[in-house]
Amino acid sequence: MQIHVENVHKDWKQFTMVNDDAMEVSILNFGGIITRIITPDKHGDRENIVARYNNFDDYIKNPLYLGAIIGRVAGRIQHASFSIEDKAIHLQANEGDHVLHGGSSGFHQILWDVTTIEESDYVGIKLSHTSKEKEGDFPGNVNVTVTYYLNNQNELSIEYKAISDKQTPITLTNHSYFNLSGNLKQTIHEHEITLDSDHFLELDEELIPTGKIMDVDMTPFDFRSGHRLGIGLNQDFYQNKIVGAGYDHYFLFNHEKRHVVNIVEPRSGRQLFISTNQPGMVMYTSNSVDSSQQFYEGEAKKHIAVCFETQGSPASLHHDNLDTIILEASQPYQKTTTFQFGIF
Repeated sequence: MQIHVENVHKDWKQFTMVNDDAMEVSILNFGGIITRIITPDKHGDRENIVARYNNFDDYIKNPLYLGAIIGRVAGRIQHASFSIEDKAIHLQANEGDHVLHGGSSGFHQILWDVTTIEESDYVGIKLSHTSKEKEGDFPGNVNVTVTYYLNNQNELSIEYKAISDKQTPITLTNHSYFNLSGNLKQTIHEHEITLDSDHFLELDEELIPTGKIMDVDMTPFDFRSGHRLGIGLNQDFYQNKIVGAGYDHYFLFNHEKRHVVNIVEPRSGRQLFISTNQPGMVMYTSNSVDSSQQFYEGEAKKHIAVCFETQGSPASLHHDNLDTIILEASQPYQKTTTFQFGIF
């Protein structure tokens, strides 16, 4: 187990964790961005299984939020406003009338403080940041740490911790775009997905949850027994169509299984299991990716990768039938998501 550090862009550093199985995970101190996850396929060929930009400069604006830590609030906050104890709070909108992924002061564009962790059976990269009161017009000073751990069981765990001096909404995630074919050789149509989820949130035409919890039964959103992503990407089902022919929806986890998500890519033989203590996840199938972005390994195009954004739902700020993301003052926020990689 070891960590390599290199200077890659101005004052940015890239930290690469390597385990005894030669699995590699590379992370920038800028945005906490995952730039590479190197794993073998069934033939032993080691390839990158997350999308990355061709140039580090592209991470400065990062319109796709590629690989980044997302906060203070992952997802869309309707009308850039919410209330805490009947007090209206108005935020800086950055997507039409709404706030997307933390707004203009989001965590995907900050330079994090870094501490490395090296033990005999795991290594880690601990990122720390203090988000000041009124950044993006959010209330409270919030101390945040995000720690990436890699062990010899080929598990990448992301531990999110935060504490605020005032009530404030918090839900953090990572926005990596996965493609298990390796080096973006294929689109994600053949990826087979299994989800421990009976319900998802309906979206309106602005991609804002309506508050309606929909049953997956008899829809392209029923992944309980597993099916190819391509089935939903080619569907005329209204909820697939309004997001650009795909998925950009929040799935509520049943938490009846150890792994809430299982992904298989049959050609490479790669497999990914996801476990988390988050209540749900946005699955996003890169519906808006096109050739205006430049990726390192292959062509940037629609449906080239898929995000598994484990998080609470910001729709809970407007709909009380969902788990709240309001963090009480001095109450610790602690969430963990683990990605276990393998072959079959």
